[in-house]
Amino acid sequence: MTKGLNMSEVVYKPDSQSTDEFIVMVNPDQYTSWRHGNTTIPLADVVECMLEDTYAAFHVYHTGQGTQGILGQVSKQQLDTVFGTHKQDEAVMAVLQNGHLQHGKMRNRDKSSRNS
Repeated sequence: MTKGLNMSEVVYKPDSQSTDEFIVMVNPDQYTSWRHGNTTIPLADVVECMLEDTYAAFHVYHTGQGTQGILGQVSKQQLDTVFGTHKQDEAVMAVLQNGHLQHGKMRNRDKSSRNS
């Protein structure tokens, strides 16, 4: 596991005109190697991390306010609508495969859960 200082975001925007963004926190070095075809890297090493003493593995986060928005957890309905599944691990894979790496300071997250 990696502390938040070595973490980045993979951001997926399903619609270029929308401010909705779906984000997965990653280790940038592991993600870059994995994205370039190094399949020997376990996916858990790419996405498992500690952020502000909170375990954040295999979660998709959402903001409806673009890059300045506060991150919240994605509801099962949002997962179904955007990714065609309510399973977090399948949605994480879709973000990792279709999103882009964004380096920089980590955003604040809404610690409330909306998995209804």
